[in-house]
Amino acid sequence: MTTFLTRLGRGGAWRAERAFAASSRQTRRATSSLRSRPTFLLLGAQKAGTTSLHQHLRDHPAVLTATVKEVQYFNKEYHRGDRWYLSHFPLRTHTTAVRGRRATAQVGEATAAYLFDPRVPLRVHAFDSGMRLVAVLRDPVERAYSHHQMEIRWRRELLPFPEALRREEVELPLELERIAVDPLRPSGLGCAYVARGRYAEQLERWLALFPREQLLVLFAEELVTDPRGQLTLLADFLELPPFGEDPLPHRGAQRYDPMDPPVRERLAELFEPENRRLAALLGRTLPWPSSERTAAAARSFA
Repeated sequence: MTTFLTRLGRGGAWRAERAFAASSRQTRRATSSLRSRPTFLLLGAQKAGTTSLHQHLRDHPAVLTATVKEVQYFNKEYHRGDRWYLSHFPLRTHTTAVRGRRATAQVGEATAAYLFDPRVPLRVHAFDSGMRLVAVLRDPVERAYSHHQMEIRWRRELLPFPEALRREEVELPLELERIAVDPLRPSGLGCAYVARGRYAEQLERWLALFPREQLLVLFAEELVTDPRGQLTLLADFLELPPFGEDPLPHRGAQRYDPMDPPVRERLAELFEPENRRLAALLGRTLPWPSSERTAAAARSFA
């Protein structure tokens, strides 16, 4: 049977699809006041397993998520306003339906850049000072290299890893100065390979505004070695019924050539004081680089 879109032809079908999408966006925005406000944010870090964890949250019967994984409101789209942001969330009637399952629904989204972008904590606090925050961290050496490999795949990076690190040393401070002067300008923070691994200073920005009990810090390595224990921590933090017994899915893993040993050694030395600062902040031993097995497990989140 010939469908309506087929009868329209390729050009007509494309225009009809675009018109439907535009109409849907307008409808969602017009009903933004009827939509659920998010109660939690998965902040990142980028390349630390947020895609896998977000999928597991989506599968939980008492969790409702935004229409897309990365809304990127508090970093890239803040100029669009709260109505635009809320248009990405389900209607409150859907939340009520979940409550009918004897569980309070939690509503949230995951944008992996939120943890790092210095403009985001204050914006989130202004939106909801009671927001629950979840951060997932990963060995910063492995994270930096995985990030570079992703940028290469997406053709947003042309430089080899050592040269890209040298460029970051020069260009990132200038970009941070620019967004400090003009917070609404589009940022060029995408290729901050080393800076995104300085987790302590990022968490400190959030903790300057939010109480410690509103922040849960998980580790990519432990999501591999102890997924059930980590999901129990997450469920307790979000006041959810336990997660199901399905294995934690690993989304977005990629294979790539190993890092050159001299570059790895240089990065490990660079991050050593940063890691000590993070361990002191969290009051715990970090799960890297305790063994080659842990490092290999972390790479499954590439």
